[in-house]
Amino acid sequence: MLRMSFMEHLEELRSRIIKGLIGCGVAFAASLCFSEPLWRFVRQPATKALTTLGYNPPNLTMIEPMEGFNIIWFKLPLVCAIFLSCPWLLYQVWAFVSPGLYRKERRWATPFILVSAGLFILGGIFAYFVIFPFGLTFLLGIGSKDYVVPMVTVSEYFNIFVNVILGVGLVFELPVLIFFLTLLRIVSPGFLMNHSRYAILAIFIIAAVVTPTPDVVNLMLFATPMCLLFYVGIFASYLLVLHRENRKFPWRPVLTVVLGVLILLAFAVYVAITHYGYKLVLHWPFLMR
Repeated sequence: MLRMSFMEHLEELRSRIIKGLIGCGVAFAASLCFSEPLWRFVRQPATKALTTLGYNPPNLTMIEPMEGFNIIWFKLPLVCAIFLSCPWLLYQVWAFVSPGLYRKERRWATPFILVSAGLFILGGIFAYFVIFPFGLTFLLGIGSKDYVVPMVTVSEYFNIFVNVILGVGLVFELPVLIFFLTLLRIVSPGFLMNHSRYAILAIFIIAAVVTPTPDVVNLMLFATPMCLLFYVGIFASYLLVLHRENRKFPWRPVLTVVLGVLILLAFAVYVAITHYGYKLVLHWPFLMR
């Protein structure tokens, strides 16, 4: 464990912030080259939602002259740069914290970066394909039977899109947060399990605030993965404690059970497709007639 003065900590923090901003700037410059394809990808949920509700053409509205430029050529590449540079940003966070850890604990650097970046991107993908389309269709459908026609502006749509995508991406970092708190000996697996009911209550409150719609279906779509991620974090915390105590986890029987469950699920999907007319689709629930 390294010893650093207060000023050395501030200098190290400044250095890491500057390096992180440089990496984000490089990713932003690269994203500018693909602004138009990225926008076509971002507006697809709106196009599908408006088409589903019967609005044709399913266009978004630009009210101000600079609105399209600000969204497509500045804000959108910036959000894309955050996703692209998240491994580099997470590395800077780890590099700032690692001097306060023991040498054997610094070996978690590569898994920490890969898992954190993977969960963040996975959260964005989950929000894009599951949460956001459902929420957007619900919001745009309000009042449609009472002759209320939606006029969705580019700015309002993009703001909701960014809030949902980044919010869910950050929420998916919950296992990493739990693991990191255990690494710093702030919490333990036993403490988390004993107080899990309070954590689940907090998860549902956060889901109710973050979810863009007030219905129960979208609330459960958001809260269920958060609860699963909470217990995944507890499991990762338990593995860390076993490693500290020089004990081993019984991987072989556990993986055998998990593999058996996956085989049964795959067989059930196969039967549903071949005998009951279901087919795989690229949106929730991914299996439909």
